[in-house]
Amino acid sequence: MSGDALRAESTARAGFTAIRASSTFPSVRLPSHCGGLPVEVTLIAQFAPGQGDVAIGDALRRQRAHPAFVDALDEPSTRLGAMDLARGDPSSLYTFGVGANGHPFHRHAGNRMFTAVSGSAGAHLRFSTASQAQIDADPRAFLDALHVVEVPPDCLFSVRFGGGTWHQFIAARPGGPHPTLFALSCHPDETAGGLDAATQARVLGNRADIPALTEVLTPGVQVLLDAAWRNPASIATTALSLHAPPASIAARFCAGVRGAMGRLRAGIAQRRAAAGFRADNGGGRDVVASGVDADSLLQSQLPGRIAHEDQVALRLDAAQIHNATPARVMDHLLAGFVENPPDGVSRLMALRNVLVRPAGLRTSPLGCPASSLLSPDAPLKFAGRHPVVSERRSDDGRRVEVILGADDRHLMFRTCVGVRIEADGAVVCTMATRVRTRNTFGRFYMAAISGVHRSYIAPAMLRHAADHAVRSLRGVDAVGTALLTRNG
Repeated sequence: MSGDALRAESTARAGFTAIRASSTFPSVRLPSHCGGLPVEVTLIAQFAPGQGDVAIGDALRRQRAHPAFVDALDEPSTRLGAMDLARGDPSSLYTFGVGANGHPFHRHAGNRMFTAVSGSAGAHLRFSTASQAQIDADPRAFLDALHVVEVPPDCLFSVRFGGGTWHQFIAARPGGPHPTLFALSCHPDETAGGLDAATQARVLGNRADIPALTEVLTPGVQVLLDAAWRNPASIATTALSLHAPPASIAARFCAGVRGAMGRLRAGIAQRRAAAGFRADNGGGRDVVASGVDADSLLQSQLPGRIAHEDQVALRLDAAQIHNATPARVMDHLLAGFVENPPDGVSRLMALRNVLVRPAGLRTSPLGCPASSLLSPDAPLKFAGRHPVVSERRSDDGRRVEVILGADDRHLMFRTCVGVRIEADGAVVCTMATRVRTRNTFGRFYMAAISGVHRSYIAPAMLRHAADHAVRSLRGVDAVGTALLTRNG
């Protein structure tokens, strides 16, 4: 018998005799058998035929590459967002996927809500809201509280249920080529529910994952459940659909088309799988060009005829740096040049490296003003980790400057990175660069890049480095607050 025929026979056995139309989102609300929160399933939208398999396949590939990826209990998952208890946020955000054969019946201590995409065969969502006390008194209470919700193929839908709700998700045609679903799941309170001591310690340490928060069904109840599946007509079932009534000829025809398209489109999409990208504008902060400060440490560098000189400055409010000292800001600013370079500058440097390598010139992945931060030969290390040519700190500690730079066959450059505190508590970050050429090629080279260095390279590098410093200082401050709160 074909997969479509099996599905049609299963639907017929379910005996859908009451079909109600809905002008809004089709939904079902299943009351709890133990007085807890209900189970709520709502259809949101339906995608093009076969698109569910494509979306799930792409999401599963990206999930697998995530550093927090976990593959356990037939439910590969990853934690996208952790709790922030220091700021009163106990919520967490996860993704998870379920293959064609489903995952084990299980439950979690806390409430759950998620939005998901069903595969191109559709999904069966199985729930039992029997409490542990009811099951202990009579294991068949699990079956009495059992309810199946059928979700159509290629569908966007939402699910919400209370802690302790047993659930299992499986494809409408198990064992086939179509996955069950992929979901974005919110745990509104990761610390909620009757967690055992070990799990609670893991949660409070922000080291939780979905498998650690999962309790699977006991073997004794599973035996009863396996027997119940032999007679699906005896299990309460609700089918939701969009565009065509469940069990209708149109619905069965559409399901067949969607299944075929899912196999085709998923195969094509897998061969064309692409990476993801992220771009930002360095926080959008204003960078101002000016002449080199008269008292800048750069004034002592490269005496003689100068081929190029510029300075850019950026102002940060005191709140943005969390009252950090100039030396601490400088530490994170220098790290920002290395860890958060502008993509456009990186591409220009890659092109420059290709063009000058045949001439035996020095190459670097970083923009020239900060390229010496990757040099192992610098005489000093600021904060014990950043290679610099020299540094200077004011007696009152309100100003810090470092010199970066390198000498090449065609030119010598020095860059002064400065951080100073203004009278109002704001911090001004500056980057000033001076270049002296050594030969005709050097003069030609500087004539070619001087304009783009002044108008794009220097402002972009300072903006992105400052943005990295602000975000790093914010993170360090948040960790410190959390530790103080916990140690109380």
